[in-house]
Amino acid sequence: MDYFNGIFLGFSVVIQPVNLVYCFAGVLVGTVIGVLPGIGPVAAIAILLPSTFGIPPVTGIIMLAGIYYGAMYGGSTTSILVNIPGEAASVVTCLDGYQMARQGRAGPALGIAAFGSFIGGTISLIILMTLVYPLAAMAIKFGPPEYFAIMVMGLTVVTYLARGSLPKAMVMALVGLVLGCIGTDTISGKYRFVLGIRELSDGVPLVPMVMGIFGVAEVLTNLEKLGDLSVFETKIKNLFPNLEDWKKSTGPIIRGSFLGTALGIIPGGGTILASFVDYSLEKRISKYPEKFGTGAIEGVAGPETANNSAVAGSFIPLMAFGIPANVVMALILGALLIHGVAPGPLFVEQHPDIFWGIIISMYVGNVMLLVLNLPLIPLWVKLLKVPYRILFPLILLFCLIGVYSIDNSLFDIYIMVFFGTVSYILRKFEYEFAPLILAFIIGPMMETSFRQSLIMSNGSFLIFLQRPISAVCIIISIALLCINGLSFYRKKEKLSKLE
Repeated sequence: MDYFNGIFLGFSVVIQPVNLVYCFAGVLVGTVIGVLPGIGPVAAIAILLPSTFGIPPVTGIIMLAGIYYGAMYGGSTTSILVNIPGEAASVVTCLDGYQMARQGRAGPALGIAAFGSFIGGTISLIILMTLVYPLAAMAIKFGPPEYFAIMVMGLTVVTYLARGSLPKAMVMALVGLVLGCIGTDTISGKYRFVLGIRELSDGVPLVPMVMGIFGVAEVLTNLEKLGDLSVFETKIKNLFPNLEDWKKSTGPIIRGSFLGTALGIIPGGGTILASFVDYSLEKRISKYPEKFGTGAIEGVAGPETANNSAVAGSFIPLMAFGIPANVVMALILGALLIHGVAPGPLFVEQHPDIFWGIIISMYVGNVMLLVLNLPLIPLWVKLLKVPYRILFPLILLFCLIGVYSIDNSLFDIYIMVFFGTVSYILRKFEYEFAPLILAFIIGPMMETSFRQSLIMSNGSFLIFLQRPISAVCIIISIALLCINGLSFYRKKEKLSKLE
């Protein structure tokens, strides 16, 4: 299928009323999630995952994708007006966006964030369409050793980029791998680690687990942190940036589009890394770096473009290789697998309606967001004034209803409460859950590839070093762990000397 036929097929899928409605619902919910601090796209997707089970897979993924990139749009509003990021990728937007608001330029800051996000999303979608076909063709030539090595590298990058300590990130990744082993062994047919609990024979259920970790635990954590937000009182006018603003922002927007897409492709990269790296790049190449942090519009345009373009970039490894690049993609992979759709090298050929439907829906959704965000900014400002103590009971109610509605099982609720409680406690000790979820999702695939590789080599581990692609991935993984381990050791040594 050529690109023009694919685009035509995508539009024929998206213009179906049900898909348009779910696309609109996704971007609207995503924007609200981005505006409200403390929830984030991961928690929102985890909570709404059960609502996609009774609808066609393309419709469900259209909505989930809309939530993801919609949250990137919405996060800028809170960062600029409240100086609190609506989601983690908008942290750097606070630096210059809030200062622009204090100077009476909240309108241009919000406007350039919306336009930059739209342009970045559009460019990254073009790159996505261009790269997926050749990458999928290349992936067909991959064998089990290559897949195992790539997944190991992806998991290593996630632990390498963890904000906390390396040992804690590695522990969480190992816990995720162990949790992924619970259930029936696909080769021997025997039960593993089920502890005599019949309900675990099919493994730990994904949805209750992620809703506990990113729904219940997020609510409990945010109740401690967030009080009533104080919105900076300013008249929001001139939402359309002037020519001078566009002159300063054009370069950052173009650079952010390509940089964000590239960093979105890297396993463990994603929107957070894209926005931080782009801000550092713009500051470094600027003729006036001292203006960054004082209200430079480039400091808003670049990162906001980068984090939105990273969304489409993160779909590339999922669709071409079947490997999620971050936690959100891991949840979307889980949703596809629940629907019986396995992304990977044959995904484009076997499910062209889903592939092209998702791509075109993201473009249509970006248009919807541009139309939605600018006129509705006064509404988002009012929404920011809703106390969190009113929101959290509703979030918990949605979690309970969503989990119970999957199988009408009380056991799923117990799983959600268990993981919610444990993850809330572990957050106190600064453990991160991105490595756990990613390891849990790709763990069974890693195990299968690993065992197939050993069968191919008659039990020799050298097969992973004898094949060029797998050897490079394994070497990169070891190098990253050594670099991070050395850095951790040096920090610990400095702290001990100071004491």
